[in-house]
Order: sequence, then C-alpha cells, then structure tokens
Amino acid sequence: MHAACAVGLVFAGCCSNVIFLELLARRHPGCGNIVTFAQFLFIAMEGFIFEANLGRKKPAIPIRYYAIMVMMFFTVSVVNNYALNLNIAMPLHMIFRSGSLIANMILGIIILKKRYSMSKYTSIALVSMGIFICTFMSAKQVASQSSLSENEGFQAFAWWLLGIAALTFALLMSARMGIFQETLYKQFGKHSKEALFYNHALPLPGFIFLASDIYNHALLFNKSELYQVPVVGVAMPIMWFYLLMNIFTQYVCIRGVFILTTECTSLTVTLVVTLRKFVSLIFSILYFQNPFTLWHWLGTMFVFVGTLMYTEVWNSLGVSRRQSQKVDKKD
Repeated sequence: MHAACAVGLVFAGCCSNVIFLELLARRHPGCGNIVTFAQFLFIAMEGFIFEANLGRKKPAIPIRYYAIMVMMFFTVSVVNNYALNLNIAMPLHMIFRSGSLIANMILGIIILKKRYSMSKYTSIALVSMGIFICTFMSAKQVASQSSLSENEGFQAFAWWLLGIAALTFALLMSARMGIFQETLYKQFGKHSKEALFYNHALPLPGFIFLASDIYNHALLFNKSELYQVPVVGVAMPIMWFYLLMNIFTQYVCIRGVFILTTECTSLTVTLVVTLRKFVSLIFSILYFQNPFTLWHWLGTMFVFVGTLMYTEVWNSLGVSRRQSQKVDKKD
C-alpha cells in the first residue's frame, strides 16, 4: 500500500475518531471505560484471527515482556479516557497529550542518558510554553463556569487539578512505555503488529474490575434514542452507533499509522501524526464550538511549531531543496 493511502487512513481515521469520542463524552462524560474496553476487544479479536493465527503462532517477543508493556499501556489508556470526566475539555486533552515530546526527552535524559542539540531544547521549551498557556487559560474557564457558589467553584477546580495530574501521569507513563518498547525492538527486532495485538489482548481480564461501570453505561446506551443507520437501514440506539463508529475509526487510525511506519521514515510518520493532531483540534473547535480564546490559539501555535522543530522538518526540506537544485544544475 502506498504512503499516500496510509496518510489518508491516518487523517480519516484519527480525525473522525475524535469527533465520535466527543459525541460520546458530551452525552455521558464517564463513558471512558466502556469506550476503552470496546476498542481493546475489537483490536484483540482482529489480531487473534489475523496475527496470532487463532493462537497457533508463537510470539517473537516473550510474553513476560509484553505483560510489563501491557500494564503500562492499559494504565495510560484508562487514565487518558477517564480524564475527560474530570473537568478536562477535549481541546485541552488533545493539546496536553501533544506534550509527549517533553516526556520522552525528560525520560530519555534520565534513563537512557541521552543528550540533545540546542534546537531540540528550544522546541521543547516552545511546546512546554504552549501547554502552560492552554492549561492556565482553561483553568480560568473552569473557575468562571463554576459560579453557583464558592464551595462548588473550589470543588470543580479541585477536580480539574486532578484531571491535569492524571494527564501528566499518563504522559510520563506513555513515554516510559515507548522507551521500554524501543529497547525490546533493539533486542528482538521490530514486531509492531504483534505488539499491537498483545497490548490489546492481555489487558482484557483487567476490565473485570471495571465491569460494573461498563455494564451501567451499556444500560445508559440502550436508553438513548434510536438512530436509523444510513445504507444499512437498521435502527439502533444512537450511543451504540457512536461507539461502533469510534471503534472502527480507531482501528483505521492505528492501522494507518502501522502501514505508514512500513512505507515512510520515522520523520515522515512523526510529521503526519503531528499534523493530524492539529487537524483534529480544528475539527473539535469548529464542529463542537468549544471555547477557544486567542491565548489558546497562541498556545496551540507554540505546541505545533515546537513539535515541527523537534522533528527537524525545516532541515529536511532544506536538504531536499539543495538536492533538487544540484539535480537542476546537472541537467
């Protein structure tokens, strides 16, 4: 499959996934667990059939290493989704998660003893400033929205602080998982599709502890109004339709990223994912009319300019331009 097709899958899948996630979260803010469970179950079933060959294929990486990775992956997924129930708006949720570069750099310096160029530190400073601006402005919005009483305003702000703490924890845990996965790939070779399957299959028993919440939200989904599904012509509760579309678009998104890693360089993959986050943010703001001030736009600009600087896109473009000029001179 060509790289252009993979890019299309990433943009179509990931951007539309954000829309269906917010449609779910707006109606039932605490539905993160059932959404996460449904995504894990679908990807695990698909991987069991096509990757694990119904359990007959032996994994290239020992299961014990996947078990460690799975504990990290499961925790990150649940905490990120649950943060939506802690006064965290979707735009802030997306911008905050864009700070993965910061977390990776910090843990890379601490754990892997890495050193970076000045341009890398500058890009991280921009991303940090952008996240700080958006976080601070969202904090002011939370305080202003809770105007019923001083006690309720403090309670809403306390929940918001807990949400920020949850996002920070998930960010650092995700970076640690990436470093752990990088060391595994160096030792056993790259097996991205296998890792995708085991990261979603092994955590499934852990959802037993969340069974009550998942069941309660399933009942709430059953009570939502009926929706006539286009083309198919079947009527179903609209919340289940949103969930099915969220699962499908999440799968398309993940598959698109996987295909892209096999077709393009890591620089191109990082650039595509970064631009996808920006497009998703614009979708969320315009489609759902989320409150977004000029300060939010300034913070967003810092985040994505810093991310592009980190990937050294400008240097790559300069090299490509010089190479094309050399070819023109030869001709």
